[in-house]
Amino acid sequence: MSAPAVGRLRVPGATLHYEVRGRGPLLLLIPGGTGGAAAFDGVAEALAAEYTVASYDPRGLSRSPLDEPEAGQSVAEHAEDALRLLDLLSPGEPARVFASSSGAIAALHLLAARPERFVRLVAHEPPLVEVLPDAPAHRAFLARVRDTLEAEGLMPAMGVFAAGLKGEPDRDAPVPDQPAPAVLPPHAAARAARTMADLPYFLGRIVPSFMAHSPDLRRLEAVSDRLVLAGGRDARGELPYRPAAYLAERFGGELLHFPGGHTGLTTHPAEFGGVLRQAFRDRAFGY
Repeated sequence: MSAPAVGRLRVPGATLHYEVRGRGPLLLLIPGGTGGAAAFDGVAEALAAEYTVASYDPRGLSRSPLDEPEAGQSVAEHAEDALRLLDLLSPGEPARVFASSSGAIAALHLLAARPERFVRLVAHEPPLVEVLPDAPAHRAFLARVRDTLEAEGLMPAMGVFAAGLKGEPDRDAPVPDQPAPAVLPPHAAARAARTMADLPYFLGRIVPSFMAHSPDLRRLEAVSDRLVLAGGRDARGELPYRPAAYLAERFGGELLHFPGGHTGLTTHPAEFGGVLRQAFRDRAFGY
């Protein structure tokens, strides 16, 4: 895989690391979780045959440091970061955007506020639990994650969080096993180290803020012709899948299915990239 061009963008309160490949109209890739720009390594090269592909580490994660390391995080602020990248890389022209998980929450907020900046947004499993009829149960689950993090530490809290995402918020989740040491190529080793280092920030500040977010559904419905909601084929019934399915039904459209589950981008990169290319070509998608 060819090396991307790397840039740094100063934004209020942070410096964003971003990467650009290819030529053509802009395709902005917004990661979720702790993935950062590296989450798209398996698909970016192929997409760059048709697009100028840009990806980045969201503020506070990986190579995008905060000016104030303990600063609180908000969906609106992360959405503004995405807008600044769109304005830098595609000034005056709307762009295609793919976003996953927590990144999709920020992207949906930006779509509602600035729809003219989008040709189309493909939003993969945004965990917008506040739109669901059983939202109170998910608030209790998130409170349990918070309490476990404070009382027992990171890995027990990650066990509770993982069980809740699987749709089992009341199950006593096992503490995830620490992986056995392995010899990794330098690039993979650096990515794994960044992911582990980012977990406390993600679980402590991104998850509580983003999963408590209530989107403006009327504004989203008004611009839903620019929106494709998506889920993983193997994720039906799991918590991040349900808001995407709920919103697709509410907006009167089809839910696009990608291969794998919530992390299908990592487990099935070639097929995932193919479905994504088709989503931007197919005029039938959109609500």
